[in-house]
Amino acid sequence: MTTSTFSEHWQNRGNEKSDTQAFWRGLLHEFFGIDNPDDFIEFEKRVELSHVSFIDAYIPSTGIIIEQKSPNVNLDLPAKQSDGTLATPFEQAKRYYEWLPLSQRGRYIIVCNFRELRVHDLEHPKAAPKIILLNDFDAQKLAFLVDLNAISPVEITEVEISIKAGELVGKLYDALFERYINPDDKISQRSLNIFCVRVVFILYAEDSGLFAKSQFHDYLKARELVARDAMRKLFSVLNQKENERDPYLEADLRAFPYVNGGLFADENIEIPQLDGEPLRIILQDMSEGFDWSGISPTIFGAVFESTLNPNTRHDGGMHYTAIENIHKVIDPLFMDELNSEFEAIIQEEHGVDLITGSVSSTQRKSYRKTGRAKKDDAFTKKLRAFQKKLASLTFFDPACGSGNFLTETYLSLRRLENKILRELSKQISFTDSQAETPIQVSISQFYGIEINDFAVAVARTALWIAEAQMWNETKSIVHFFGELLPLKTFDNIHEANALLTDWHDIVKPSAKLFIMGNPPFLGYSIQTKAQRQDISKIFRDENGKTYRASGKIDYVACWYFKASEFIHNTQTRAAFVSTNSITQGEQVSAIFKPLKERFDIHIDFAYTTFIWDSEAQDKASVQVVVIGFNAITEEKTSKPKRLYTDEGLMLVENINFYLVPAPDDFAEPTAKPLSKDAPEIFTGNMPADGGNLIIEGENYDEFIKREPRAKKFIKRYMMGDELINGIIRYCLWLVDATPQDIHDMPLVRERVKLCRELRMKGSQPKLANTPHLFREKRNPERYLAIPNTSSENRYYVPMGWLDGSVIPGNELRIIPDANLYHFGILTSRVHMAWMRRVCGRLKMDYRYSKKIVYNTFIWPSPSEAVRVKIERCAQGILDARAANPECNFAALYDDVSMPAELRNAHEENDKAVCEAYGWPEDLSEFEIVARLFVMYNEVKNKV
Repeated sequence: MTTSTFSEHWQNRGNEKSDTQAFWRGLLHEFFGIDNPDDFIEFEKRVELSHVSFIDAYIPSTGIIIEQKSPNVNLDLPAKQSDGTLATPFEQAKRYYEWLPLSQRGRYIIVCNFRELRVHDLEHPKAAPKIILLNDFDAQKLAFLVDLNAISPVEITEVEISIKAGELVGKLYDALFERYINPDDKISQRSLNIFCVRVVFILYAEDSGLFAKSQFHDYLKARELVARDAMRKLFSVLNQKENERDPYLEADLRAFPYVNGGLFADENIEIPQLDGEPLRIILQDMSEGFDWSGISPTIFGAVFESTLNPNTRHDGGMHYTAIENIHKVIDPLFMDELNSEFEAIIQEEHGVDLITGSVSSTQRKSYRKTGRAKKDDAFTKKLRAFQKKLASLTFFDPACGSGNFLTETYLSLRRLENKILRELSKQISFTDSQAETPIQVSISQFYGIEINDFAVAVARTALWIAEAQMWNETKSIVHFFGELLPLKTFDNIHEANALLTDWHDIVKPSAKLFIMGNPPFLGYSIQTKAQRQDISKIFRDENGKTYRASGKIDYVACWYFKASEFIHNTQTRAAFVSTNSITQGEQVSAIFKPLKERFDIHIDFAYTTFIWDSEAQDKASVQVVVIGFNAITEEKTSKPKRLYTDEGLMLVENINFYLVPAPDDFAEPTAKPLSKDAPEIFTGNMPADGGNLIIEGENYDEFIKREPRAKKFIKRYMMGDELINGIIRYCLWLVDATPQDIHDMPLVRERVKLCRELRMKGSQPKLANTPHLFREKRNPERYLAIPNTSSENRYYVPMGWLDGSVIPGNELRIIPDANLYHFGILTSRVHMAWMRRVCGRLKMDYRYSKKIVYNTFIWPSPSEAVRVKIERCAQGILDARAANPECNFAALYDDVSMPAELRNAHEENDKAVCEAYGWPEDLSEFEIVARLFVMYNEVKNKV
């Protein structure tokens, strides 16, 4: 039985109860040559749920679960299970998966109805299932059934093919680049980019059925000697209506359809000679050797843009956003609600109670009274109304790049529309004579702003390709004769600076508008002058004055400001991906306090920090958050907020701008501790010396040898790095030195002289009057030292006791009046949780600030007994450290090498500190920070 005869054999047959085993035995035998399929696949595999149940088919070698249904079963529709609950076929199989032992679980779940296989790849839980139609079965696409190392069908279509396509475009780009007379000229560069975009669309059109099979290939192959002129003529013809074309055109050229859409409108682009390598790449590598119909427009758009964009090409990598990450924005923003609405319509049609899974007596009576015809009519009307709703929505990405958010949204919306059409096709007839398309969702609903001209062209093309793909999928469902070409003119992607553009000129705010995207990830330290100017123009108060704190915020904050201003007093919702730094430290207040106070925004949903893996070849990863927000007053308190964390989804009353379930409040810098129990904290001593008062450890012996009288004026010197890593450094501490002492020590006098010269040229010339001293003169007899900066990889910020023999530098915070109790509180997970949430970051390292971390922290009011317990636990931490005298703090607090006794000591201290607050010891960090924010709010309001 060949592939075609297998599909023919099963084309009009298939029963879940009687044919499942024959179908799968035949498939395994015909496609993989398995002579004894029963040795390879297990049918009716027993699985223990709350009751005994059976998996239709299970392949032990790959751990694949198969849920088989009959052809007339709707694979999207939940059905009542034996325990009374509702579940779709996939949900039913997923339940079996979760009850299997770990050793028996595989990567895939298959739902099959004899007409198609829906392959759910659990490695890509957000991706839509890959559908393999019966007449499209082949061994390569089905290889994952028998081979653990086979590429996932999802990966083949969404990753491998798209990246391979990008590589081919890159080859063509390189070959053509050398043919231009002046390839670095802007006009030539633009022409090269446009040429590549057009070739990609033509190749896709040829392979996907928009053009006749091999139409482009055969046309160009016949004109190899005049390929340049042939391409120019083809571009011109594709932009002409059939009835306006030269009647004497060659027949094969005249046969091309009219494309429209503006893609081929510019007839003045430069085209170099196409003989040799460029022509070979187009004809052999790109046309004969590759099938473009399987590319993902979501992925390929970004890959294409990064391949050819001169600004990113030097990176040597192809950049695109993982589809799963795009869904972290669009699903909670609108797709979850739309999918739920569709499911509710389907469930209501079948008269199933969503809670009990039973049919009510009222529903039975209504059914008998109205009859099936009226019920179908009502169902059809609801489906039509829902489809119309989908077509009425508008989507706007004000930093759209190559359009991946817009493209994936379009695909998701159209997949949902296709589910509607599949249901409608059971109620009404879509005849072949139907003149108008049943499709209502359109790319005209999608808007974007992008500053790069080439990215704009790619975004438009990606949407056209997405439209073509979904057009074909719809035609396979409802079978109509409508044609996609010519394309509708589409100019909703605007080339502009989104920050200097009035968004109202692009779209109008409404309850049907959704704003989304991932604006540029640029911290304030790496912004260009022009970008800093953008921020100063955007972040202005009601009087037009730039906010004072806006000089140290991330560039992405501008999009939050523009969006908040735009949605104020409207029903529009927005969601952006952002670097997580905007939800940490002083940036939170600097960015979100003006937005809260002026535009009354609140967070509707959020994803806490996760890795935004661009899937670029260089794998540049960024730690990001997703924030969904709106200014809809009635939803502030009436609607639960969704917080997605590493621990799963939390439904909470409020999400504040630190992304914790707590009231909207801002930990703002304060000069003194808010808690009375907190001793005052200081910054160490700023040398302000140009290094002249510092003696490096390796130079100490030589310096003392040459200047022995200086020894009594030299002390150990520590910054944060020295404290953590045990680095030895010294300083000249000349507080008690007389002028005569300095005069009599030539090496010391020379250093003081250089320090004076430096200070006289600096911003504080008065310091030149005391060139022998640090700017501050803090030298306590004993103090607790905390490094300003510590690695994010350490759970606890290392802090320790120093004495008067050590001079603290300005990269240490010092608490001279601290005792064991204070040390216990500050080194606890409670304080660390607060620090992690409100501190600033240097790259991703913690920045322990005096005003924003320490002074805002609210201390407990423990009983004397608990206070003593904390002191005892704090001493236990010190004892555990002392038991490892050869280790510095870097080794002791490395999560891998941390001694067990030290870890245990910290855990005991953590429990005692939680007890001091009256909290359970097993609270998560989210719960700890939420409670601290409540306390902070109460204390701050009393001050």
